[in-house]
Parts: sequence; C-alpha cells; structure tokens
Amino acid sequence: MRRLRDTRVIDALIAFALAMALVAQMVLRNDEGGSELLVDIGGGLLLTLPLGARRRAPFAVACVFAAAATLSSALGGGLFDGEPPPFASLAAGAVAFYSLGAHAEDRRALIGAGVGVAGLWTAVIAGGHVDAQSFLFSAGLIVATPWLVGRSNRARAQRLALLEREQLQRERAAVGEERARIARELHDVVAHSVGVMVVQAQGAQRMLDLDPERARDALGAIERTGRTALEEMRRSLGVLRRPDADVPLAPQPGMGGLGALVEQARASGLAVELVAEGEPAPLPSGVDVSAYRIVQEALTNTLKHAGPVRTRVTVRYGDDGLELEIADDGFAGRAPNGAPVSAEGGQGLLGMRERVALYGGHLHAAPRPEGGFVIRASLPFAA
Repeated sequence: MRRLRDTRVIDALIAFALAMALVAQMVLRNDEGGSELLVDIGGGLLLTLPLGARRRAPFAVACVFAAAATLSSALGGGLFDGEPPPFASLAAGAVAFYSLGAHAEDRRALIGAGVGVAGLWTAVIAGGHVDAQSFLFSAGLIVATPWLVGRSNRARAQRLALLEREQLQRERAAVGEERARIARELHDVVAHSVGVMVVQAQGAQRMLDLDPERARDALGAIERTGRTALEEMRRSLGVLRRPDADVPLAPQPGMGGLGALVEQARASGLAVELVAEGEPAPLPSGVDVSAYRIVQEALTNTLKHAGPVRTRVTVRYGDDGLELEIADDGFAGRAPNGAPVSAEGGQGLLGMRERVALYGGHLHAAPRPEGGFVIRASLPFAA
C-alpha cells in the first residue's frame, strides 16, 4: 500500500512538473498573449496533467494526449509548432506512450499506439506541416520509440516476476520437503522410544515383586529414554512451528551411534548381535542418517511385534553402497497377540521404503520361513 501511494505521488509530481514547464515555455514563446496563448495553456494542461494516472489508466492517458494534440492544432495552438517543438510537449508524449507500452496489456497497448499515431498525424495535418519528416518525427520519436522501450521493460519485468515466483515455489517446496523429513525423524524417535519404554515397563512390572532392584533400573531406563525422546521432539516441533527461527539442533544420528542404539535395545531385553562386514568407511551424510534410522525402526518393530527375542543386525560396507540386514527369531510372521505381521507394514516400513527409494536402493521386508522377520535394505552411494 505504501509503495502504491509513493508511485502515485511520483506520477503526480511528474505531471505537475511537465505542466508547469510546458506552460512556461508557451508563455515565453508567445509574447503577444491573447486567445492563442489560452489555447496553448489549456492544451498543455490536457497533455500533461492526465499523466498523473499513467500507471493506473495508461490507455486513457494516451488517448487523451492524442485528442489534446489534435484539438490544440485544430484551434491554432503552437504545442507542436516551431523548430524544434516545445520540449515539454515532446517529453509529455514520450512519458504517455512509454507508460502505455509498460503498463497496458497487449491489445490495449497496440490500439493505444495506433490512436496515438493517428492523433499526432491529424495534429500535423491540422497545423499545416504536411511533410514526411513531420509524420516520421511524430510517429517515431513521440509514439513508437517510447512505446517499444516500455514494452521491452514490461517484458523484462514479467520475466523477473516469473523467476521470482519460480524461486518462491522452489523455496516452498524445499521447506515442505524439510518439514516432511523432520516429521519422519519425529516418527522414528517417538516410535523407537515409546517401543523401548513399553518393553521396559513390562519388564519392570514383572520384576517389581521378584527383583525390586532390577525393576528400579528398568524404571530409570524408562526415565532416560523418555527425557531423550522429549528433547528430540521439542527440537523437531520447534522447527515445524518456527520455520524461520534459528533453532539449535543436535547433530543427526548416524552409523557411528549404532553401538549405542544396540546397547539401548539390549537394555530393553532384546538379544541383539551386531555384525559388520567389509571395511567401514565414511558414509554420505544422507545415507548415514537413513541407515541408522532403518536399523532403529527395525529394532523398534521387533520389540513391538515379537518382544525380547534374538536379533541379528548385519552391516555390509561395499565400494558403491551399504547393505543392512535385521533378522529376528521371533514369531513366524505373527505378533505376540497372534495377529499376522504384514510385509507392507505401517508407517515404520513406509518410512524405510521412502528412505531407501530416495537413494535408488531396495528394501525387502518379509516373514522368515524358519520363523521371525527379516528386513534387508541396500543404500547405494550414488543413485
């Protein structure tokens, strides 16, 4: 709104300045005064004052300019007489037809340019200057050149606006992708932590009367797991609520923290064996985080669906990718309550598939014939 007010003020000042300049020029050129001077002053005001609306109504301003020029010449005015004509009248015409080219839509801009040429040629004829030079001067200098400059600037501004819109769309898409990533991370954190806490709570409940000390340890582990989960949730939700704020984030987990993850699963009662094959090497950051989250989600699913059973986590480092296998000896494709375990899975398996697909890899998740469940994931370093 402020910019709109500023442009209107600027246009009004331009119109007023040209009006005063043209009136002054006509007074200086007409020493005798009389009706001819009045015609020149009136025509000059009609040529210049409408320029105050040159952005809002460029077509109307151009038509008024052409009509005023024709009327002034027909009444014997000198707005376009002399060698050269008054500078202010030429400047007013240039501003009017530049504005027509820069601010009018295509059809109106073309019609307005035609009206301008016709009006100025009529003014030339009415003033008695019927020669090729006068026609070319009025059509080329006053109408065509400013109009073409205006159209060029309009096209450039439209291209810039299109680029800005595309950039804004890309930024919004990037924000959406980042929020989706944060939502996935939040799901992984919550699902894993809650799964661990449920198993630990079940163990504590069973040991409460038999072994209070072990029950106390399990409750302490529940507290620590809950605090960690709450802290990660707080950071993630802070980013979602304040996307432009500078929210301090902890380093993303990676395969370097796999040992701690396995120890946490063991503390929950899961008999986890960790096996590494190949020469460990630094991983691309995205692969590093995704691999960790896949193992985390797989262990969470094992705790949720099979309980504290024997599980083997195998990590194979290759030259062109990383392979993961998480296999448990739990129920043969069935959850502890007897419900079948679907290979399609819920949000956990969907998240795994999405992470793997992002890097052009493959995910296999299915019950094992001998019992239990296996998840195999391949994460290429370069898709």
